Amino acid sequence: MSTGANRWTATHFGRYTVHGDNAVTLESLGRDVNHLEDGFVDVQDGPLRITAPAIRRGWLDAVRRGEVPSGSGRGVDGYVTVEWETALDLVATELARVRKNHGDSAVYGGSYGWASAGRFHHAQSQVHRFLRQGGGYTDSVNSYSAAAVEVILPHVIGGHSWAFSEKGVTWPEIEQAGQLVVSFGGMAPKNAFANAGGIGEHVQPSWQQRCHAAGVEFVNVSPQRTDVDEALGAEWVSLRPATDVALMLALAHELVLQGLADTDFLHRCCVGWTIFRDYLQGGGDGQVKSAEWAASICGVPVSTIRRLARSIGTRRTTINVSWSLQRQRFGEQTHWMGVVLAAMSGSLGRGGGGYAGGLGISQIGVRSRRPKVAGLPHGKNAVAQHIPVARVADMLLNPGAEFDYNGTRQSYPDIRLIYWIGGNPFHHHQDLHRLVRAWRQPDTVITHESWWTPLPRFSDVVFPAATSLERNDIAIGQLDLTLAAMHRVRDAPPGVGTDFDVFAALAHRLGYGDQFTEGRSADDWVRELYARTKESLAPEGVSLPDFATFWRTGSVDLPDPGEAADWSFSRLREDPERFPLPTPSGKIEVFSESIAAFGYDECPGHPVWREPEEWTGCARAAEFPLHLLSNQPKARLHSQLDHARHSQQSKVAGREPVLINTRDAQERAIHDGQTVRIFNDRGACLAGAVLTDDIRPGVVVLATGAWFDPEQPGVSGTLCRHGNPNVLTMDIGTSRLAQGPSPGNTLVEVEVYAGTPPPVRVFDPPQLEPDDG
Repeated sequence: MSTGANRWTATHFGRYTVHGDNAVTLESLGRDVNHLEDGFVDVQDGPLRITAPAIRRGWLDAVRRGEVPSGSGRGVDGYVTVEWETALDLVATELARVRKNHGDSAVYGGSYGWASAGRFHHAQSQVHRFLRQGGGYTDSVNSYSAAAVEVILPHVIGGHSWAFSEKGVTWPEIEQAGQLVVSFGGMAPKNAFANAGGIGEHVQPSWQQRCHAAGVEFVNVSPQRTDVDEALGAEWVSLRPATDVALMLALAHELVLQGLADTDFLHRCCVGWTIFRDYLQGGGDGQVKSAEWAASICGVPVSTIRRLARSIGTRRTTINVSWSLQRQRFGEQTHWMGVVLAAMSGSLGRGGGGYAGGLGISQIGVRSRRPKVAGLPHGKNAVAQHIPVARVADMLLNPGAEFDYNGTRQSYPDIRLIYWIGGNPFHHHQDLHRLVRAWRQPDTVITHESWWTPLPRFSDVVFPAATSLERNDIAIGQLDLTLAAMHRVRDAPPGVGTDFDVFAALAHRLGYGDQFTEGRSADDWVRELYARTKESLAPEGVSLPDFATFWRTGSVDLPDPGEAADWSFSRLREDPERFPLPTPSGKIEVFSESIAAFGYDECPGHPVWREPEEWTGCARAAEFPLHLLSNQPKARLHSQLDHARHSQQSKVAGREPVLINTRDAQERAIHDGQTVRIFNDRGACLAGAVLTDDIRPGVVVLATGAWFDPEQPGVSGTLCRHGNPNVLTMDIGTSRLAQGPSPGNTLVEVEVYAGTPPPVRVFDPPQLEPDDG
């Protein structure tokens, strides 16, 4: 353990100096602090900390009888604490059995990567390396965060799946030459305070304020007023949820009507403009995409639509589209249409304007890229089969069934074993009662965790894992420039190891331990990754200090590499023949021949409005009249540290707060602070009412991340006592193109809870008993 005066660590929230030994405190090294990091200190010890391997009673009994285990008691049974050697032997034997009897594709490796900011102790990298070297596994592609945009935009603008985050407009450009930022889905301030892999300095808020001070105006197109920093003085255009594409189409139609469309750019630098223009004028479906048409769908006045279109067409404008808007049915259309609207505006490819995908999230917009930093090598996966990440329940419930994805026709494998670490699918997946049914299909579920979150409660074998304060590592975040030291500043509880320790022990039992570790300890690997980074940056003229100096000083700031020279919208505008985009046409694909050839009615060859199955304009709204928005929480990162003080202090009536428009609350006799029941025909949950006029009537907002707390574990449809919105959401793909998640189309009703609300139990540890075997 590192001791002494100069001790450092990093989290997804920032960098810190560390004071004290074991009972540590963290002092932020940055500005605009949000104190979410305090949660790491709050919960290092306590009743929810996992300190010994635990095995579900029903699974353990079946294995010891020589039977193939069943998942029927998963989420219900108590747990038996066992010795490390026992747990390791059982897991190694089970992995070998499944691979031998069912093949390597019967193993599903899940992780979501947010468990630690470190480059080496990165849960996703650890589990993927372990499973790949053991023979391979069924993997997943894309993310719950941005699946639809990851798939659609490589067709439209080219590049890799996350190129949109690197090629969009940046704040320095906007400050210098921009005049207007129109943000569809808002630009919520809370989304700036965490960054995958860490954050050296919180500059997102200050850059936004600098642009505002330079005279840039902001428009927040969202059902929620607070989706943009109040200090920016943004105009609030309140619209019905899930109708942004209709509004964008009307804005595009108005640009044509008002003679403001950049037809030179559209003809020179895009393909398919005339086909799309015909659609705007009623081609294909007979409906002109007029302001009047959109107003009837969106609830935005015709005059506002026309005025906003004129502003977009006459000013240097950034069209920003949030990630939330692609997490809904037909979510691919929002970002595709955002690019097309930017192309029509006259600002795309000109300084200070154009398209941005998720401007304001983490470090997006601060800069376009960062230097490459080494990570743990995964190796090659011998199993080619994979699934879109949000289709995991479909896979588990329908082995062998065929599905479409991005122009391909594939089939789901028969998964017999899940190995999932560093994430919580009972947070980020939709329709949790359906997921519970699906989760019981495999023979075995294995996880590593530090605390009794919902995932280990639905697992068969649980290995205790050290936290990021209990191990050494190095960290750097996406689009960030600070390479930070993460010192081990406290001891893990006796007998608790790291993910690497567990995998190394299992790999040795399975015959590939030396291949997995390469003869290195965890600390050796940290030094090795630093050395590889130092070596790779040297040809670019970047000289890093030796490891000892870096470790002592705590960080090193890397130079900004600037915009990549491969392609850009500005060079496309300059000369599309000399500087083509990496698309089939070399241009922006307003119409995509590739997508059209897939034959997906819900995602044809150009952006379209498709009415979703669930929104306040459908017949279902007569029974469930409120549209639920399940956004990111303010008091934690996703579901992490929900048991820590910062998150607990945000609760209302001991549960997750739900924002309700004052008028809607009055119609239901709901008062501030009351416990309410939110329900539809998929599920129900309790929450604490917060009345506000900052959301549109007909909308309620319940943030994601409250730990799933079923009143009757294992009973489908049972009440979640704590307020997890994903008991209410729909588990259906965005379309056959991306198959991303669609929580943005959820209708509910809300009522005062009758009687005494049941207590929240998810913060009580499960039943544990010693091994009697």
